[in-house]
Amino acid sequence: MSPTTLRSWDRRYGIGPAVRDEGRHRRWSPRDIEVLEEMCRLTASGVPPAEAARAARSSTGGPGPAAEVPARETPRSRAAGALPLGDVRQEARGLARAAVRLDAPAIEELLAAAVEQYGVVAAWQEVMMPTLNAVGRKWASSGDRYVEVEHLLSWHVSTALRRRAPAAPQSATGPVVLACAPGEQHALPLEALNAALGERGVPTRMFGAAVPGETLVAAVRRLGPSAVFLWAQGRSTADLPLARHVATTRWGVKGARRRPAVVLGGPGWSGAAAREMPWPAALKDAVELLSAAATGS
Repeated sequence: MSPTTLRSWDRRYGIGPAVRDEGRHRRWSPRDIEVLEEMCRLTASGVPPAEAARAARSSTGGPGPAAEVPARETPRSRAAGALPLGDVRQEARGLARAAVRLDAPAIEELLAAAVEQYGVVAAWQEVMMPTLNAVGRKWASSGDRYVEVEHLLSWHVSTALRRRAPAAPQSATGPVVLACAPGEQHALPLEALNAALGERGVPTRMFGAAVPGETLVAAVRRLGPSAVFLWAQGRSTADLPLARHVATTRWGVKGARRRPAVVLGGPGWSGAAAREMPWPAALKDAVELLSAAATGS
């Protein structure tokens, strides 16, 4: 933890050394460390700092050093590194605090718990995405100061999603192909979709970021998928001619040739693309659409 955070918690919440030497030295006793560790555990789980401080001091054997603790956390009392989250689940607040502290074990534990409790779709939409968006806003407003927070959080989100995405057996209608448009590097939403389809038992083939057009078409011909989901984060990577080409790609014996349903995903698609092909607005909508295509219903 940074010295700034330690001093802030000491000043605002009384989480600090109970005994101080003369001068500027701060001597932390084993009990002081125990209180601090409990404070970290509680804030990582989403408990507001003021509540966490009261609980940490009482659960470790006494009130600790006297301090004026505010009844509730206010914008002025937040740490300088706090992320702008708004009205979100408590789990998202805990995840944000753990990410800012670069607390990898806590991040991993919180993500696993969220996925286990709520399932992939709700964990993505209500815990992971709000935190990732808040990190992105903080990064954008602070230069490159928070790039390490964004990278660490993204890595652990990806890990949690992959652990939740077992390979499903092949279906009679073919798997769902998941791919980013050529040049598109933002594959994390695609990983969330892959994990959510895995929960449903829908077979997928995950190709990830920046799939060249000719490679995608060749894979479609080889696999005979029930559907192809094409992700584009930005307009510069949304390739409508490629989507049209994939939608007209056919395979199979003469008289029984098939072609895939093409579903578009991401804010990069707009206008004509949205009118031509399905363009679900949220993860849950994409899961329903692709599950139906995979089962032939």
